[in-house]
Amino acid sequence: MQFQIEQAKELLKSAKAQGATEGDVLVVEGDSFSTQVRLDDVEKISSARGKSLGLRLFFGKRSAVTSTSDLSPASLERLVTDTCTLAKIAEEDEFCGLPAAETCATTFPKLDLVDHEIGKLSIDEKIELARKTERAALSEDPRLNNSEGADFSHSYNEILYAASNGFSGANQGSGVSLSVSPIASQDGQMQRDYWYSSKRKVQELDSPQAVGQKAAQRTLRRLGARKIKTQQAPVIFEADIASSILGHLASALSGYSIYKNTSFLIDQIEKQIMSSNITVYDDPTLPSGFGSRPFDGEGLPSYKKIIVENGILKSYLLDTYSGKKLGRPSTGNAVRGTGGGPSVGVSNFHLLPGETTPDEIIASVQSGLYITELIGFGVNLITGDYSRGAAGIWIENGELAYPVEELTIAGNLKDMFQQIELLGNDADLSKKVAAPTLKITQMMIAGNG
Repeated sequence: MQFQIEQAKELLKSAKAQGATEGDVLVVEGDSFSTQVRLDDVEKISSARGKSLGLRLFFGKRSAVTSTSDLSPASLERLVTDTCTLAKIAEEDEFCGLPAAETCATTFPKLDLVDHEIGKLSIDEKIELARKTERAALSEDPRLNNSEGADFSHSYNEILYAASNGFSGANQGSGVSLSVSPIASQDGQMQRDYWYSSKRKVQELDSPQAVGQKAAQRTLRRLGARKIKTQQAPVIFEADIASSILGHLASALSGYSIYKNTSFLIDQIEKQIMSSNITVYDDPTLPSGFGSRPFDGEGLPSYKKIIVENGILKSYLLDTYSGKKLGRPSTGNAVRGTGGGPSVGVSNFHLLPGETTPDEIIASVQSGLYITELIGFGVNLITGDYSRGAAGIWIENGELAYPVEELTIAGNLKDMFQQIELLGNDADLSKKVAAPTLKITQMMIAGNG
């Protein structure tokens, strides 16, 4: 990174000379590459590099945030002056301000977040990885005769953060992904699905062959999809889909949702909100994790925290501001972009897997739905009401029987959390939000059969 900590401190000194009482600086620099191939031809290729700086200043209990991508001295001087002007006329907010100096991180865990090998790949080699993935998918079966394309992409970011409370720190991270979406045709019907691999390092990616084959299998199993009648039945969420339920939990536990009274989990600390087999944690210290970081968006320490233990809610997710509003300390869950102030986000938010295999979970269902895709966003976090379009495979006598589509599943998250009956052993804990295959005792399934 060209911009240095000392330059950030100089900006804050300049702001203080103009009357600012507190402030912080966030600088983000990074680059990215992406290529898409379709039917062996390169359809898109892009490479980009960017940088931006965000400045937040306080005048007592008034504050303002500005940002710029022009880091020249003259531009930054104007930025300081403009931010001071805006902060002086902002509305007062008794809860605004930086965290106390004594609460900031003083040591940083080594997290192994950077790939030093990706730079050794040529553009042609990156394109070939995408081509191999698509070829692997389409060669699985003659019914796979088209494709929405295969993608290979990678990114690298550096973050620098400094605040007037004395904290300063930097972080680097990279990521790489490979994906493909084949299309299958049979008896006039067309179906598509996808698969992907996403890791911190290119050497950790699944092979193009493995990604392509999995995408092909997922697409082929959707052929011949039927419609079913409306009924109540057990529902199994495959692991990738189950993580969306965990995402709803995180949103409902955000300190901003809690203090605004827009969550169905208000006043639930130390109460049973999920079935007793559920434990959820947030761990920013996981080596190579996609949500790992040495400090949060306000410079507070990274540490593993239990959010739900044996179904009992132990903690909300808080930054400094939402914590003050609720009379609680921050949980180190501040996230920050250069375009605004901190908000609440998760790091590596994981539901602890069980000991049951996905096949054993399927075998436990006499008649029910195995969900492989969710559509739409029909979730009300105020009430917990849940209604989403779905597709998947119908289970008969403990076995996957036939594909189904044009369904809507409905329930309430409060009930769904309590009715998580079985947990799989297949959670991919390298993902930022991860859950295993899980079985919910019963949901309403609306069909068109």
